[in-house]
Amino acid sequence: MIQKFIFATLAFLILVSCNVSPKPIDYGSDGCHFCSMTIVDRQHAAEIVTKKGKVFKFDAVECMMNHLKDIDVSTVGLFMVNDYRAPGELIDAQDATFLISKAIPSPMGEYLSAFRSRNEAEQVEAENQGDLYTWDGLLTRFEVQ
Repeated sequence: MIQKFIFATLAFLILVSCNVSPKPIDYGSDGCHFCSMTIVDRQHAAEIVTKKGKVFKFDAVECMMNHLKDIDVSTVGLFMVNDYRAPGELIDAQDATFLISKAIPSPMGEYLSAFRSRNEAEQVEAENQGDLYTWDGLLTRFEVQ
């Protein structure tokens, strides 16, 4: 009976410790995993969560994209980006539409912003000019394998 209890407890702890979910970014305190800058911009931050539950936070989507060049992307469970129109709100990067526009600076100079919907991205692009990308298009642009 004790052995079953110990086994069940260990199994529960293993499952809980590998929770694949985004973690809130502590703006002004958390540092970018790629460039080490303090994350302060609520419109351009990003994070990835590995399939084992480890979280890596970035001050800009471009830092996340550059980090992806250095890792096995198949180990990532979640790709999250801030929604430009809802500062501080993380959205699934694979469902987002991205805009590169010289009129909208981002922390690392790529002028890259993410939007929850293509319609919202198109509205901002109409006002600011630029190029729209899907997640797959962004991976190609940044040469992430």
